[in-house]
Formats: sequence, structure tokens, C-alpha cells
Amino acid sequence: MATATTQTTRREAFGSRNVFILSAIGSAVGLGNIWRFPYVAYEGGGGAFLIPYLCALLTAGIPLLFFDYAIGHRFRGSAPLAFRRMHRAAEPLGWWQVLICVVIATYYAVIIAWAAMYTWFSAQITWGKGNEEAFFGEFLQVANVAETGVSTQFVPQVGIPLIAVWVIVIVIMGLGVKRGIGRANTVLMPLLTLMFAVLVVQALFLPGAAEGLNAFFTPNWEALADPGVWASAYGHIFFSLSVAFGIMVTYSSYLKRKTDLTGSGLVVAFANSGFEILAGIGVFAALGFMAQAQGVDVSGVAESGITLAFVAFPTIVSQATGGSIIGVLFFGALVFAGITSLISVLEVVVAALQDKLGWGRVRTTLTVSIPVALISIAMFSTTTALAVLDTTDAFVNAFGIMAVALVAVIVVAWILHKLPVLREHLNRRSSFRIGRFWMLLVGALAPVVLGYLFVSEIIAKTGEPYSGYPQWFLAIFGWGMVISLVVLAVLLSLLPWRRNSHAKEDPEYDAFLVEEDYEPDAETGAVRVASMSKGARS
Repeated sequence: MATATTQTTRREAFGSRNVFILSAIGSAVGLGNIWRFPYVAYEGGGGAFLIPYLCALLTAGIPLLFFDYAIGHRFRGSAPLAFRRMHRAAEPLGWWQVLICVVIATYYAVIIAWAAMYTWFSAQITWGKGNEEAFFGEFLQVANVAETGVSTQFVPQVGIPLIAVWVIVIVIMGLGVKRGIGRANTVLMPLLTLMFAVLVVQALFLPGAAEGLNAFFTPNWEALADPGVWASAYGHIFFSLSVAFGIMVTYSSYLKRKTDLTGSGLVVAFANSGFEILAGIGVFAALGFMAQAQGVDVSGVAESGITLAFVAFPTIVSQATGGSIIGVLFFGALVFAGITSLISVLEVVVAALQDKLGWGRVRTTLTVSIPVALISIAMFSTTTALAVLDTTDAFVNAFGIMAVALVAVIVVAWILHKLPVLREHLNRRSSFRIGRFWMLLVGALAPVVLGYLFVSEIIAKTGEPYSGYPQWFLAIFGWGMVISLVVLAVLLSLLPWRRNSHAKEDPEYDAFLVEEDYEPDAETGAVRVASMSKGARS
């Protein structure tokens, strides 16, 4: 009986530290790196923005990345299990992160589907009548929610590739951590890097590229006096490195016991930032060409997000020599970056239920992925999908990810007083040792910055209806979504753990406890300092 239980509860693991690093970079490098960072940097002072960006990276991004790594690796579990092992009352924090990932997965997949279709369109440059009309009118067939309500009208050119995306992702997830996620990132991340490097080289040789780069890098030192620029830098770093999603907690739980955690974290953080700067160079070189072709200043064509990707870039592709190659590389890069990020988001959910219920990998993957895929297809293959996506993304990011990050840091640092335990765990296994300054950054600076950003978002969202959407619409997909995530997180934490789940028995976790002189409470799974020394144990 004991042997059977051990086999059931043994955690999967990445094949090597390098595979973990590629997977962590794959999670961090997503759509936002390509279409958000360049515009944020441009608006935040161009070259001068690198100062608040680097400050945010060093004082918040990397410390919180270490924070997530330490929790996942030390407590050997998905987000809910790791927080539960820290203290039973902290379990809802993990489920809060899991539910945020469920919501993100539903709409993130559809953006990958858009990019897949535009990769195909790029090969023949078939955009329709005009780029803006082609995307919003002909491709998405956007309807006004104030007039139509939430539509159920199916848009086949979105729905069919969305189904294909989910099939690919479900297969990857079903293969497991080593054979599925690890191998996918081992293939996709080098391809993504190669494709984007070629794209940047192509863009640099376009007429007007120099003007675009001047706009991107020319420093506006006055912007550094604006607190909003610094807040923007910190806000971007939080989302860019995938902290507080539960992703890095989950991924680090799959690492072997003697892994260099802080060294790995530094590689991931700087690789992510390097990719963002590379994206900025490529995007603004292309925008410089677009501005020259239209006879306007770069500021007249600089866009962010969906408009940059699906309106501005098709214009560049249509006008540039060799535009088809640029389009295929750009939208193909979006597809690869999106898939590596989406599988990391889904893994948070799969790992949580696998730990909670003690099920096998395939069964848990299908139980999670199929309902999420069906919701995604039903909600985001319709004519009102863009409004739902816009609202859900804005509210879940502001009042989901940012809020759970704030609460988690306060709970772990100030209520449970676990930062010394996490610091000691990191230093036992890492080449780059951290001291009390790390605890100060996580326990003091992070709550202040997150609190400021959170309050700023509340003021912005309550001042006037977001994007002019009807109040009933915001109540359902905005405020209602945010509140329901918290309520459901608490309810999920009240459900009992299966007897054969990781909450009760895990050989890898037990090995950590013997090594570090900690032991779990048999009833709650919380960790307490052992009463006997290592010598007495042995």
C-alpha cells in the first residue's frame, strides 16, 4: 500500500535545469514583450525609461521571482499546495492564482488564434479592404455590446483556428512536464529567438528604420520626474516576469532538489529583458519605415497592443519590400510566444487539481483543458469577443494579479514571517546568495509599490466606465469577475484533499524536510520547525 501511494504522489520534474530555464523564459516571454513593452518604453521617456525599468527589474522583478521560486521549490507543490504547506489558512492565495490563470487561458488562446490566421494572411498579403477595417470589421466582425448585448454569433475565421490552438495545447499538456512542456519549450524558444532575430535584421534595413530607432532610444529626461512613468515600469515588470500568477511557483516545484535557484532566476530575468529590448528595436525600426511611407512623425504611427500587432504591422507588411517574410516572422513569433506562455498558465491549473485530487496527468489535463477550451471557444469566437477580452484582461490584471501579489507578499512576510525560511532555502542551493536586503525589498518595497499601483487602478476604473462599456457589462465581466475569483478561491480551499494526494505524502517534500530540519503538520500540511536535530533524526 505504501509503495502504491508513493508512486501516485511522486511529482513530475523537468529533465534538467536548462529545460526549466527555457520553460521559465517561455512563460515570461509572451505577447506583452512584443507588443506592449516597446510602446511603454517609448511613452515613458524612450532611452530614459531604461533607468526606471532597470530599477524595477532589480528591486522588484528579480526579488519577487526569487520569492516565487523559493515557495514552489521549498514546499514542493502547485500554488495551492505550496501555500497550504506554508500554512493552512494561506491556501486560498494559491487557488486565487489558479482561478486567475483559468480566466487568462480562456482569452489568451484566442489572440494566438488571431496571430495564426495573420501568419497565413501574411504569406499572400490578404488583408481585405483596409487594415483597420480588415481586422475589426471583416476578421473579428466586432459588434457594439451596448446595442447587441453579449452575442452568440459564431465567427468561423476566429473559431476554427482557436479550436486548432486548443488541440495543440491539450496534447502538449497531456504529455506531461518532461515530455510535453519541457520538449515544447526546448523546440519553440530557440525557434522564437531565431525568428525574431531575423525579423529585427529585416526591419533594420527598411527605409526610415533609423528614425524609428531614434524615437525609441532618444531619452526624455523630464519623464523621470513623473511618478506615473516609474509606476508604469514597475507594473510592466510584475506582469512581464510572470510573478504572482502561480506559474513560477509551479514550475520551480518541478526542479530537482539541488538546483541553483537564484542563478536560474537571474538568467530568466535578464533573458526576458533582453528579448524586450530586441522587440523594441524591431518594432520601432518597422514603425520608422511606416512613418516615412506615410509622411508622418513616428509618434503618429506608434501604437500598443492589438492595434500595433493587427493594424500597424499589416500596413508595414503591405508596403515593405519582402513584406510577406516580415509578416510571417512577426505573427509566427506571436504564435510561438503565445503557446509557450499559454501552456505555463494552464499548468498552474492542471498541477493544482492534480495535487488536490491525486489524479493522473492525462485525466487531470482533460478535466481542466476541455471545459476551459469550450468556454474559450464559446466566449471568444463571437462578434462581442473583443469587448469581453478587453474588459476581462483589464480587470483581472489590475484587481486579480496585482491584488493577489500584494496580499501574498503581506501574508508571507508580515503574518506568517516566512521570509527568513525562504531566504535560507535559496541560499542553501544557489550560487548567488541573498541577504536581508532581499527581505527588505520583498517585505517593504514590494507592498508599497503594489499598493500604489492597486489604488491607482481603483481610482482609474471607478472614475468613469472603462472604455465606455455599459455598466451592466462591466458588472459581469469586470467587477463581477474579480469578486467571484476571490469567493471561489475560498470555497475551493475548503474542499478536502484526497487521501492519496500530495498534501498528505510526498517523498520529495519529506526529503527536503529532513535536510532542512522542518516537518509538516500531519493534519494541516503546514510546516513547523522540527523539535529534533538532523543528527537525532538520522
